Amino acid sequence: MVSTPSGGTRFLQETREAVTGRAALLVIGALVLQLAFITSYIGAFHSPKPKEIPIGVVAPRQITGSLVDKLAALPGDPLDPHAVRDEAAALRRIRERDLDAALIVDPRGSTDTLLVAGGSGASLAQATEAVVARAEKAEGRTLKVVDVNPAAAGDARGLSSFYLVVGWCVGGYLCAAILAVSAGARPANPHRAVIRLGAVAVYAIVAGLLGAVIAGPVLGALPGSILGLWGLGALVVFAVGALTLAFQGLAGIVGIGLAIAVVVVLGNPSAGGAYPYPLLPPFWRAIGPALPPGAGTWSARSIAYFHGNALTCPLLVLSAWAAVGAAVTLGSAARRARGRPAGPG
Repeated sequence: MVSTPSGGTRFLQETREAVTGRAALLVIGALVLQLAFITSYIGAFHSPKPKEIPIGVVAPRQITGSLVDKLAALPGDPLDPHAVRDEAAALRRIRERDLDAALIVDPRGSTDTLLVAGGSGASLAQATEAVVARAEKAEGRTLKVVDVNPAAAGDARGLSSFYLVVGWCVGGYLCAAILAVSAGARPANPHRAVIRLGAVAVYAIVAGLLGAVIAGPVLGALPGSILGLWGLGALVVFAVGALTLAFQGLAGIVGIGLAIAVVVVLGNPSAGGAYPYPLLPPFWRAIGPALPPGAGTWSARSIAYFHGNALTCPLLVLSAWAAVGAAVTLGSAARRARGRPAGPG
């Protein structure tokens, strides 16, 4: 006589079949990723404080040194002041993205002028104004603020560059993830890895162009060169796609989660979008420029508002992610091909 499993035993058996050990591990990984997301975003944004904002100081020679020392000694080190020869030099350094603001002292009156650049982010300009205004008030002086690089009328708080880059990043890892889901996470051999990289490159070119057109002519959110934004977008999308393919080549389907951890969990809150680097806590301020969202956001703002200045370093960062991602993808595919017969992928 064949025994029939009891109700409880049958339920446990069906549960094990419905949720395999591998699936359970992936769910636990998703929980860890979710908690990391919450921790990273709240940690970066919950208490923005200005820290060493680069600011120029233009003042009569006899008081420049003491004024720079006073601003450098403000509690919490909110400013990183530098003596600048004159207003023209200060304006040039702001537009070269060497300074975020400049204080122009009027020796003949009691009202000084603060030059800011709204295109770098409204929150940064406002934080700088608040710090300098308090310092001026303590000296019995008043402050006039002039935005020498304002954000476009359609670019609320200067965030369009950030959202454009976030969209490009999402497209990059989604494209790579779709290739993994449809044809296996790991390419079976270098030839197929090249095909995947080529598919991501074609996608990146199209996505870069369409993103630039939507942000520029269609919505009027970003000024600047469409060709420049297109090239940047293609590089951002390919860099993120390549690093996602690399993680997939190393870790299989788990690689998608690793890519999200790098680009979304760590990269987005540290990108200098909602809060530019001088307002972020030390950890996020340190990693932001080295990750694709941060390098992309800085570059998009430079193209849109600063005549393409200060692009070398962030473009090198993006190029490095693209090159290393492609190399690891090809290398892992070659190792896989040596270890087993070619299969799907």
